[in-house]
Amino acid sequence: MPRRRIGFWYRFAAVICKPPLVVLIKRDWRGMENIPADGGFITAVNHNSHIDPFAYAHFQYNTGRVPRFLAKSGLFKKGFVGAAMRGTGQIPVYRESTDALSAFRAAIDAVERGECVAFYPEGTLTRDPHGWPMTGKTGAARVALQTKCPVIPVAQWGANELLPPYARKPNLLPRKTHHVLAGPPVDLSPFYGREMTPELLKEATEVIMAAITRQLEQIRGEKAPATPYDPRRERIEQRRRTQAQTQTQAQSQDRTQTQSQDRTQTQSQDRTQAQSQDRTQAQPQTQSQAPARGKTAPAVQEEGQGT
Repeated sequence: MPRRRIGFWYRFAAVICKPPLVVLIKRDWRGMENIPADGGFITAVNHNSHIDPFAYAHFQYNTGRVPRFLAKSGLFKKGFVGAAMRGTGQIPVYRESTDALSAFRAAIDAVERGECVAFYPEGTLTRDPHGWPMTGKTGAARVALQTKCPVIPVAQWGANELLPPYARKPNLLPRKTHHVLAGPPVDLSPFYGREMTPELLKEATEVIMAAITRQLEQIRGEKAPATPYDPRRERIEQRRRTQAQTQTQAQSQDRTQTQSQDRTQTQSQDRTQAQSQDRTQAQPQTQSQAPARGKTAPAVQEEGQGT
């Protein structure tokens, strides 16, 4: 495949990144013929390691079509890294701000200029316990439907064995293999010409994620779960579990407090009854002692009279 003009920064990044990748990772790359030689397009890639953007960029660099990633805006402010991000044409994503939509406008502009834009539709590292793709966000579908560009589903596996998700230390030995399988374009034509509603974008995103998952099934040689992991649903269920646990703890505390109050009340009643019984027992003894003193006095008096 002929190599398009890449530019200084991408070539410089390749000089820095390729040697360690070649040393650390063996390559099993398939489907390069599905990467378009010309024109703008999108690649939709699964995300299971902090280093898989470098490993995947290595794959696509070798096709002659370098990707423009959507990346967190904070990375563009970090000295040399920021300079490299800007120089290689990466697209900053400003989350929770008035500039949040600027990333989509930039992605659309890049595709219309004939460039490749790489999306991680999951939006973050997968949280699926077995590393399968999660439900996706709608950004890739939105850009694809607006530009009607090809969407290439790409699955990768192996970088996560070198550096597992959320791990801090890599597993360098034995040497890992980075598997990449790029599939044919996803058919999104049934969605063209329709109103771009949230439901439509969600449905198109599910089609894209299903294509990525099928590619990963081929790499791993096993079937993915019938229902993809949904982090939003998991957060809702976790919130419900937390609320239920809090409610259970509150009820337990109420029961404990009630039992404590009952014990205190019972003990108070027992003390009151004991004191009442003590007073009741003391009254007959007092009454029995009073006549005895009354009978002794006359006896003494009679003795005095005899004298």
